[in-house]
Amino acid sequence: MMNELLTTDDMAEADRLTIEGGTAGLVLMERAGRAVADAAMPMVPAGGRIMVLCGPGNNGGDGFVAARVLAGRGYTVTVILSGQREALRGNARFAAEMWEGEIHSPATFEPAGADLIIDALLGGGLARPVEGEVARLIVAANAADAPVLAVDLPSGIDGNTGQIRGVAVQSKKTVTFFRLKPGQILYPGRRVCGEVVLADIGIPAGVLDRIRPALAINMPELWRDQLPVLDEEGNKFNRGHLVVVSGGIESTGAARLAAHAAARTGAGLVTVASPSDALAVNAAALTDIMVRGSDGAAGLRRLLEDKRRNALVLGPGNGVGEALKECVALALSSGRALVLDADALTSFASNASALKADISEEHAVKLVVTPHDGEFARLFAAQTDILAHPDRLGRALAAARFLGGVVVLKGPDCVIASPDGRAAINQNGTPWLATAGSGDVLAGAIGGLLAQGAPAFEAACAGVWLHAEAGRAVGPGLLAHDLPQALRGAMAALIALR
Repeated sequence: MMNELLTTDDMAEADRLTIEGGTAGLVLMERAGRAVADAAMPMVPAGGRIMVLCGPGNNGGDGFVAARVLAGRGYTVTVILSGQREALRGNARFAAEMWEGEIHSPATFEPAGADLIIDALLGGGLARPVEGEVARLIVAANAADAPVLAVDLPSGIDGNTGQIRGVAVQSKKTVTFFRLKPGQILYPGRRVCGEVVLADIGIPAGVLDRIRPALAINMPELWRDQLPVLDEEGNKFNRGHLVVVSGGIESTGAARLAAHAAARTGAGLVTVASPSDALAVNAAALTDIMVRGSDGAAGLRRLLEDKRRNALVLGPGNGVGEALKECVALALSSGRALVLDADALTSFASNASALKADISEEHAVKLVVTPHDGEFARLFAAQTDILAHPDRLGRALAAARFLGGVVVLKGPDCVIASPDGRAAINQNGTPWLATAGSGDVLAGAIGGLLAQGAPAFEAACAGVWLHAEAGRAVGPGLLAHDLPQALRGAMAALIALR
């Protein structure tokens, strides 16, 4: 499995364990530099001019190796060093000593005429905003006509969060090592990395058993073994029964979108709990989804007397207010698996503590909340420590720990965070999903998987991935009602992987 994401500390530990196991650090640097050289060659005409920007650390050491290898292959290579050569330490110093050409100062950097710029200034372990000489080099590289190849991460990007610290290189391609880093998957880091090439430099996969990374790219390998498998002797009753609560007559479509999505992801039975004023509308619009009358918390309580109704979706089109908060409290106390979306979250605006108070420890494997950034900010307005995180990964993890349930922070780099510290970052999304009703489909898809017994984190990860695959299949002109049908193909592709 190659979907693990390594923080900068994780990567440093992977290097340390590899060196401890008998591979010299200079050997790792040599392999990294050669991987950079290999990636550079298709970007440059034979004998072309390459400028390598080196920093004082190991990232710069990789740059010196790449410069030496490329010069040996017939390219015209110029090396620019930020800082003093005398200040180089360790393997970076040895790599610089093996470079036989001149080492130029940043003041001489003139990219005009270069065919390629290699950014080996900072790498991923960035702890403070970029400024001074390095910032000026980054600005000049971005203004050049030549494409940029970044080593590990574009300089200026925080490897753990994807945030730009002051200014960052805009690269056409990034060569990274062993495993990807969160900053290459999270925006804006994802945007400035360009094409990401993962290079094998001889770090054994076994080091992951000791590192035990908590972060991953959201891919089927992460969760497919936790999803239900259809039994030839099974029936609709042992595939779960999801209840989706509908809004009033003016806002019924959201619940129907969620209900159809739940059925497409495999729930055996799906019921729309409809207020009396919308009963006729919902009944007329639904054929393979059941409809039952249900007004407020009292109506929902009657439906939940049937223990076979084991999962719920609350929020899409329900209307913000105390009535919905009562339904949320009832759902949480019922012990059912639960998805809270949209109005169910906005009803607790600035009062996430009240929601948290009704969430027990057992909800860690039963509860999924699915806010977009605006709903998230409203819900946690009083939790300044959560909102203080500058990145979406940090905010999602903090919110999951606070609530005690799984948080799906929706967006182009959708983050799925568990209260136990695990998190997955989605990579297969598409801008076509940014349309009204898309989130209702996602809530239903997750609810359908929860109804079948999938744990909350795995159900949320799978629902997000399937939703994105469906969106990619529909493509331009996507409307939310296209997605449930497209989930069929996404489910088929997933089953084919098992």
